[in-house]
Amino acid sequence: MTKLDSIQHKIVSLTELTRWRYQWQTTGKKTVFTNGCFDLLHRGHTTYLLQAAELGQKLIVGLNTDDSVKRLKGPERPIFDEATRALNLAAHTFIDAVVLFNDDTPITLIETLLPDVLVKGGDYDPLTLVGSDVVRANGGQVITLPLVEGYSTTNAIEKIKRT
Repeated sequence: MTKLDSIQHKIVSLTELTRWRYQWQTTGKKTVFTNGCFDLLHRGHTTYLLQAAELGQKLIVGLNTDDSVKRLKGPERPIFDEATRALNLAAHTFIDAVVLFNDDTPITLIETLLPDVLVKGGDYDPLTLVGSDVVRANGGQVITLPLVEGYSTTNAIEKIKRT
């Protein structure tokens, strides 16, 4: 298996990921789930994902498809297509799985995978976060992590437009 194959192997369907999650669960691995568009990966994303990975033994990233990003962010987004964004995430050694979803929220992923920990950035309210009720009802934790000041995809895009 080449290094590229080993990275692409981490980009999986929900069906495959459900099998992985079961295996991880039966071996006592604490699973962390987060999601986002992750367009133009920057220091804020990397810091956030590293902190999320430290909350368990397995990190799953739900990635919005191109159509989902367009609905959420507007017609000029995403900058990078879903295959590129998925590969960029999977290349991080601390990310164990990347799964694409086309809905506006990751509720189906959360209900199916039942992660031990649900993580989002500090700009979300942990009490009203999509899927937080499901995770808590299953005995899991919901955690928000602080944002890294000065880093956002929107700011990066604006900076690029000015140059």
